[in-house]
Amino acid sequence: QALSAGGAVVCGHFLGQKKEKRACETADQLVLFTALLSVGMMGLVYLIRPFILNVVFGKITAGVYGNANTYLMITALSIPLIALYNAGAAVFRMMGDSRTPMLLSLVMNGINIAGNAVLLYGLGFGVEGAAIPTVISRAFAGAAIILLLFNRKRRIHLSAMREFRFHGILLKKVLSIGVPNALESAMFQLGRIAVLSLVSGFGTAAIAANAVGNTMATVQTIPGYAMMTLLLTVTAQAAGRRDYIQVRYYAKKIVFASMVMILAVVLVTFALLPAILHAYSLSDTATETARNLCVMHGSLGIVLWPLSYVLPNALRGSDDARYCMFAAAFSMWAGRVACSWILSLAFGLGVYGVWIGMIIDWCIRILFFEIRYLGKKWYKGNSKDFTTVSERAHKER
Repeated sequence: QALSAGGAVVCGHFLGQKKEKRACETADQLVLFTALLSVGMMGLVYLIRPFILNVVFGKITAGVYGNANTYLMITALSIPLIALYNAGAAVFRMMGDSRTPMLLSLVMNGINIAGNAVLLYGLGFGVEGAAIPTVISRAFAGAAIILLLFNRKRRIHLSAMREFRFHGILLKKVLSIGVPNALESAMFQLGRIAVLSLVSGFGTAAIAANAVGNTMATVQTIPGYAMMTLLLTVTAQAAGRRDYIQVRYYAKKIVFASMVMILAVVLVTFALLPAILHAYSLSDTATETARNLCVMHGSLGIVLWPLSYVLPNALRGSDDARYCMFAAAFSMWAGRVACSWILSLAFGLGVYGVWIGMIIDWCIRILFFEIRYLGKKWYKGNSKDFTTVSERAHKER
């Protein structure tokens, strides 16, 4: 997914320069490299499967190990499929068409849910009943979105299969953004695993409350993820035109819109929180902890989350992905991971220490990204492009 974002940014740059043929060639590179890389990743998952099950997740019962092994063996087949869907979806969004990926996602999830119902409840399958529909649904979505991209009427489309070949210069452009994004995402996930391993030692109530809190946090920030994609799309095309006045303009508008939308969702989740927690049937201690975590995240996330996660996409869309990678990695390990362990263990705050560490991570991210955004280094030496016709247009607004 991070590599897909990198390819989409390069496509956006070419669209901004009105070089649609180059954008199409970039899409070829993205799909071709994504396919090969994801097959390699699938092989790697099978290779390190014992390490994942025995080391990452620690001591688990034989029954859990067997089910986890079966599920992983089956779902790993879908890695190339979901990777191709993500690549195709990123290209569609960069063209301004988010409707097609949305519809395919709905169908994909519908197939998955229906397949689970049939295999698990109808035919009495075990864990295979949850894994097989996942592979089938992702196969449909991946194949469908790639086939749709072969339509030459689209602004960005794929070449004929016989014309697929690596293009060194374009692939280098894609990887210059995609690799830092991928490394940032990998380090973020490793940090999350480190934090989850910490939470697992706080007891059942803390584990349950943390799981519920994470679910509610995801719901509260759904509008923010949509705005992240939007900001990446519009800033990539503006940066392709070297119009950084417009990049700043859209960044301010979209970050503010994210705050407003997250505020609306947070208020709804607060209103429904008693009913939601009742549905989980947690213990009194877990319920109280989950409530506090949800309120903490919602109250502070309205402003801090968009500034720490949405704003950086203006920099990524302007080809400043390397800085974002280093800043995010430092904030994750120095903020979320280190502070979580210190606050949870040394200060005895338990699961609350983990969530306070997350908020410290947000604050560090904001500090780094705001300093970068307010400066000029991310212009890549193109500050002269501020004296453009669009500058006068923005001033007239």
